[in-house]
Amino acid sequence: MTSFVPHGPRAPRVLHVTQPTEGGVAAYVESACADQSRRGWTVAVAAPPRGRLGERLAAIGLPHLPWPAARAPHPADLAAAVALRRIVRRFRPDVVHLHSSKAGLVGRAVLRGRVPTLFQPHGWSWLACRGTLATASTLWERVATRWTQLGLCVGQGEYRQARDAGVGGPLTVVRNGVDLARFPPATPDERLAARRDLGLSRRAPLVVCVGRITRQKGQDLLVESWPQIAACVPDACLALVGDGDDYGRLRRDAPPGVLMPGASGDPRPWYAAADLVALPSRWEGLPLTVLEAMATGRSVVAAAVAGLTEVVTPETGALVEPRDPAALAVAIVARLTDPAMRHEEERAALSRAAEFDLGVTLDRLAAHALRLARPGQPEAGVAAGAGTSAAEETATEETAGLG
Repeated sequence: MTSFVPHGPRAPRVLHVTQPTEGGVAAYVESACADQSRRGWTVAVAAPPRGRLGERLAAIGLPHLPWPAARAPHPADLAAAVALRRIVRRFRPDVVHLHSSKAGLVGRAVLRGRVPTLFQPHGWSWLACRGTLATASTLWERVATRWTQLGLCVGQGEYRQARDAGVGGPLTVVRNGVDLARFPPATPDERLAARRDLGLSRRAPLVVCVGRITRQKGQDLLVESWPQIAACVPDACLALVGDGDDYGRLRRDAPPGVLMPGASGDPRPWYAAADLVALPSRWEGLPLTVLEAMATGRSVVAAAVAGLTEVVTPETGALVEPRDPAALAVAIVARLTDPAMRHEEERAALSRAAEFDLGVTLDRLAAHALRLARPGQPEAGVAAGAGTSAAEETATEETAGLG
């Protein structure tokens, strides 16, 4: 990753705002903040006090400014708006980077473009809604572009969803990336060691799904498909690694062979232990879990939704019809019963993951933030091409087979 020496009298001041403090969004915020701090920038995060994000920020010496925000629309959002206004006044950022829908809602309503604002949905809000609320969410995103200096999409699918929904304004793509040093390929010996440490069978076929246990991530579809899978591979196990709104219900309904160990602060042992990783999501931005699994060298069975279709190819696993437990079962059984197929896909997954290097993602992110913090100044120290336009990035990614 390229180092950066800031121009001007002081380094840029960047405030990241997020409501999620667990999962992929929190991991992304942590990576972005750590990178920008290494570049010599002054960085802080406004986020709820609960969750692992605060602990991780403390470990790397970055300020965590408590922000009382709930995930769903809530009367307390007014208090969250007042609190965020105070945080911005005290921190005096050059740029505010809003992550996910709640920060995007409250942050843009408070700032109204008075401070240069980046908004990164990490999955558009209307995808999680139905009926009137979905319509209202779409209308809000169309209006809020007037207070967004730049919208950042984590993949081409998210970019196209915005344009199809009539969301205008400046919008570009900064693809999610994976830390290839943190998620190296897992050897057969590491697989056995991980299974031993996790208390798992050495030989039983193991399917792993990592993520919040929610309707979005589709673990209920895996649970529904499991009796069909177990009928063909009786000794197989499924591990749903995470917690969330649907954890209690799925645990009650889970058939034999389904493990629910809860959230994990480090998913690497689960990827290492797995024979196969499944992501049956109903919608996505571009999930870090699929990149982490493939970097570890795991074949992936995923739903054919935007975000996942940008990463998973026929060579690296299978894309199945969304919301179809039977199709999910067929694809999983095929790989659990054909190790040769799976091993070919594992090799292809390693090669594919290398195309999503986190260093490139962070360089591009820094280029966009710096452009807003220091308008008109050259982006010294940021990798060439990091600040490309949406059209240029679209062309580049489609040429690479990602469009």
